[in-house]
Amino acid sequence: MQPFMKTFSKQPSKRRLISLAVAGACATFAPAYAQDAAKPADTTDAAPQVIVTGIRASLQSTLNLKRNSDGIVDGIVAEDMGKFPDTNLAESLQRISGVSIDRSNGEGQKVTVRGLGPDFNLVLLNGRQMPTTDLSDLSGRSFDFSNLASESISQLQVYKTGRADSPTGGIGATINVITGRPFDNPGMHSSVGVKAVKDTSNDHVPGSLKGDSVTPEVSGIYSNTSADGRFGVALSASYQSRDSGFNRAGLANGYQGPYLGSAVIDGQTLPQPGQPGSQNITNRPAQDALYSIPQNFGYGVNAIQRQRTNAQLTLQFRPVKELTTTLDYTYSENKIQTKRNELSVWFAQTPTSTSTWPSGHVVSPLTYSEVYNTPQDIAVIGADYATKTKNKSLGFNAVWKATNDLKLEFDAHHSTAESGADSPWGSENDLANASFSRGTTSIDFTHELPIVSMPAANLTAAPIQAAGSWFHNSYEKSVVKQAQVKGSLNLLEASNLNFGLGYTDTTNRSTFSNVQNNTWGGATKPSDYPANLFQANVLGSFFNKLEGANSANLFPALYTFDFAKVRQVTADAVGNQAAYLPNFATADSDRRLQEKTTSGYLSFNTDWDTAIPFHSSLGVRVERTKVTSVAQVLPGTAVVWVAQNELPLSFGGQAFSNTDASYTNVLPAINLDADLRNDLKLRGSYGETIGRARYDQLQGGLSLGTNANVFTGGTASVGNPALKPVKSKNLDLSLEWYYDKQSVASLALFHKKLDNYAGTTLVSQTLYDLHTPIGGNYYKAAIASGCTAADTNCLRNYILSNFDGQPGVKKTGVKADGNLDGTITGLPTDPLLNFQTTTYSNQKSATVSGAEVNVQHMFGQSGFGVQANYTYVHSPLKYNNANVNDQFAILGLSNSANVVGIFENKDWSVRVAYNWRDEFLAATVDGNGRAAPVYTDAYGQVDVSVGYNFNKNLSFQLEAINLNDATQRQHGRSDAATLNVTQAGPRYMIGARYKF
Repeated sequence: MQPFMKTFSKQPSKRRLISLAVAGACATFAPAYAQDAAKPADTTDAAPQVIVTGIRASLQSTLNLKRNSDGIVDGIVAEDMGKFPDTNLAESLQRISGVSIDRSNGEGQKVTVRGLGPDFNLVLLNGRQMPTTDLSDLSGRSFDFSNLASESISQLQVYKTGRADSPTGGIGATINVITGRPFDNPGMHSSVGVKAVKDTSNDHVPGSLKGDSVTPEVSGIYSNTSADGRFGVALSASYQSRDSGFNRAGLANGYQGPYLGSAVIDGQTLPQPGQPGSQNITNRPAQDALYSIPQNFGYGVNAIQRQRTNAQLTLQFRPVKELTTTLDYTYSENKIQTKRNELSVWFAQTPTSTSTWPSGHVVSPLTYSEVYNTPQDIAVIGADYATKTKNKSLGFNAVWKATNDLKLEFDAHHSTAESGADSPWGSENDLANASFSRGTTSIDFTHELPIVSMPAANLTAAPIQAAGSWFHNSYEKSVVKQAQVKGSLNLLEASNLNFGLGYTDTTNRSTFSNVQNNTWGGATKPSDYPANLFQANVLGSFFNKLEGANSANLFPALYTFDFAKVRQVTADAVGNQAAYLPNFATADSDRRLQEKTTSGYLSFNTDWDTAIPFHSSLGVRVERTKVTSVAQVLPGTAVVWVAQNELPLSFGGQAFSNTDASYTNVLPAINLDADLRNDLKLRGSYGETIGRARYDQLQGGLSLGTNANVFTGGTASVGNPALKPVKSKNLDLSLEWYYDKQSVASLALFHKKLDNYAGTTLVSQTLYDLHTPIGGNYYKAAIASGCTAADTNCLRNYILSNFDGQPGVKKTGVKADGNLDGTITGLPTDPLLNFQTTTYSNQKSATVSGAEVNVQHMFGQSGFGVQANYTYVHSPLKYNNANVNDQFAILGLSNSANVVGIFENKDWSVRVAYNWRDEFLAATVDGNGRAAPVYTDAYGQVDVSVGYNFNKNLSFQLEAINLNDATQRQHGRSDAATLNVTQAGPRYMIGARYKF
């Protein structure tokens, strides 16, 4: 074998070249310094060299990282100390081919790579597995990049192929976030930056909700090393305040159905031809067509205030040149306050409806209208959400060069992520008020903004009063304790053996408590409220970017109110303060999951001096994981019919479950790359990777939905601690042409075969011996009296009038709309309530394949350049809109593209970026927990950044995010089935930065 290997006498081994290249890429606080350091000591006779800085240096370092790594790797390197290309790390990642992002409130939050969603991409901080918590996505594994500021980040590395030395969890990619260290950039370096942020989305919310017009950002970085190079310290800190908003119109609970055109289900489907009401249907869905009917529709305005604090301290000590130790502490805090007001209506699917329909096999109405015999409610809702997320990480690292051929590394850290309420009202809180004045109600879906009309509504005659409420307190904490020992041993002349052992202990705990008032028919009298407590606003003004906002048929007003004032007035009127406060003392549900993983790996790397020189890396990783789930849940005790369609559950007592499971994985990794020419590289890779199921999929314990529906019954969910991780067999091929120092063109092909995918399964079952009054003896008597199943007011009025005082029936009065108020509780003789229970199992397989085309080109020394990439992703496993059963499909699968124009000289730097993502499946369950697709429409956004160097120390920046003011939309089974549309707005930042 030895004669075929490269020798040091001929040329340096690739291993040494890689080490130099990576070292240069990692010295990212000052790319120009890295290039200076790489020069020969004597340059007397050398040709003049151009030292590049800023964007060009960043692109060159990124290109070197891609070229000299094992496997397919992409990345982004900071342009300078404290100057990352984008204000948000996720927004930087979306510039990389194959990477798409999910946005929240106009800001990048989570990433999808090569069609695999956020839960299947592993995020590391300096090579360490990090915990994550997110109350908006309770118990997921996806890392929320909005928690990290970009100022302290020196580099992002995206590993798209499996490597034996990489921790498991990233099927799509493993993303390593690297922070700056003082020894990477010797000497003293420091800078201070300030920004003023103008978020125009804040201007589009009601005046009573909006925050400050301009908010501040400030950051500072200090890095220094001792003269003898033995000590180093780096400190970075940032504070960012942002006041923003977004306005959304949509069906929060999705559509009722789908129903078959020929189906006959009393009270829920369209009248059949010849039946009363059928004459009001235009272009009725065909007998073999599937159709859906809107369940509710609302217009909401959301004002958001965020305060984000980040800090990192790094200490390095090198007692001898062979030993480098690093101690670092990272802290982040993200506080978000959301104030929301909403106006919404519910449809009862009455036989007196009028509707028009498109042609097709899967349809939803173009227009839909219902007529009611008694006044219905117009919901006027206010919400006050406040959450705080903290991340803390303490780590220690030691690298020891034991001999010229042996290097050892030890790394350990203890990291936590914790999210909880940041308000005396809890984490998520809603007050529902109502005016019982709605008559005929129509909705028109033929506009970009669906139009709700209520011509007979009269809020003066029927003033707003309190209805139901919900005070929710959520909490989640995740802890990662990890220790790793790594080594690298040089063998022969151009080979090395990498090896390592690791232990990771991950725990995740999630709890919640809920205080709910199910007084949807009215909890107070209108006279309990001062006349000025609710303010009317022009509804259409909040959706001016959407066609239809100026429609004369649009209901004219959206009502806002002060949450704290209305909460206090309502609690005083009801005479029960505890009913309008969260329960911080006890939890209704407490779920804990622990994963203990022991791992080991070997990797043998060799350079081959064959006709076509190539490099091989052959490795294997072995992991053993034990899962322990402990869950406390709240059993249901009764079902109570309190209002027109609501069947809230009563709860009591406690139940516990404890489950253990374990699994072992052997994961090979083969990476090959051949130098076809000095500027042309061919790569091939085969590897097996795993992605663990979400924590909520693994956590045991049965959880019941708090409110069942008269027509659809109840909902429940339960995890499966015995779920195995998804295993993916990955094939990758890449051809890369490095035709210039700062230019590259590449084509990558990939194919993934995934097994053990945890598909969602809906099981129809009865639970806890819960009986529903729907279908019971009282209900049957009401039907016999002439009431229909669709007219729930008639049914309730009959039961409360004729059976008041009988077991389970209690009449409490008359509501403002003239209907009787009271409760009807399920009896042991009544039918058992049916629950649609969501659970998970390893029963799915899928394939994902695609291609990435990438070009980076700098036009000589002109200062102009362009980056462009396109990613095509395909899977034969797609959601079938014509299938009403529960089904599995890969979420987040979409094509994407980026085009970035660049200009830079010694004074100016300009970057104009367009990012596009095609339509993708966002969920397979709608807002009401039913099996139904949720698609996110294609979206494109333009971002611009301009920098001006006043002198070598002082620079100015101007940035614009979403300059084209793009809006977002989601739809259901058909493209016309609008689920929601969202309007936000551009964000502008102007700042200055001073380097000392």
